[in-house]
Amino acid sequence: MARKPHTKHFPRTRNFFMKLGGLLASKGIQAWMQSLDARAVYYDRKVDPVHGIQGPRIYVFWHEYILLPLALRGHCHLSMLLSQHGDADILARIANHFGFDCVRGSTYRGGARALWELEDRSRTHHLTITPDGPRGPRRQFAQGPIYLASRLQIPLVAMGFGYDRPWRTNSWDRFAVPRQFSRARAVVGPPIAIPPNLDREGLETCRLRTERLLNCLTAEAEAWAVAGSRKAGEVVIKQQCAPPPPVREFAPPTEKSFCPARAA
Repeated sequence: MARKPHTKHFPRTRNFFMKLGGLLASKGIQAWMQSLDARAVYYDRKVDPVHGIQGPRIYVFWHEYILLPLALRGHCHLSMLLSQHGDADILARIANHFGFDCVRGSTYRGGARALWELEDRSRTHHLTITPDGPRGPRRQFAQGPIYLASRLQIPLVAMGFGYDRPWRTNSWDRFAVPRQFSRARAVVGPPIAIPPNLDREGLETCRLRTERLLNCLTAEAEAWAVAGSRKAGEVVIKQQCAPPPPVREFAPPTEKSFCPARAA
């Protein structure tokens, strides 16, 4: 009688290679991104977590530019929202190696649970969300970050990034990979206070305004990266660590406190 193949070790083997792949990818990305000439301008320099700002922030940027904050702002007490999809498993491991805490979920799968976890993490961490992920449409801002900022009364910070003539993949977001030793630029907006207890109409109004701002900041950063010109107040940005934000005191969250329909 033919023996059945052993399959019980496959998950363990896969997990090993995922861990190894995440470690190797993070080292490669770190070396690659450190070759860039990375500069930034800020509307308010204090929003950068490396300055030990008072209270948490929700940082938002487009999915296609996720490599830049990963490489430059690891170990800054940031919790990143990532999809539950299998394609994001390796990205989650890479983010962990860079010093990011990860919450898995999206507006499509595990949305309410993810928002509940983000509320809990906001007691000790800043939050970071790609508002057009995980499936797009590209550069269209989802309501989730607006709802979260309104509920928790945490300011949003929009960050526009750009590279000089990057390579781009054929993915939904046209994921950007910078050329080695090229220019990377960031234009970081001011903190945005979202009014509390917004209804659907209020959420949509704030969503559209924030989407326009993020697109404007991104367009400015991309044009600056290509031009290679100087900007008043520009600073060189490198990998830095940061102290944790002050602990927020509020009642422990419950999953029932989130309405999936509103958070989507």
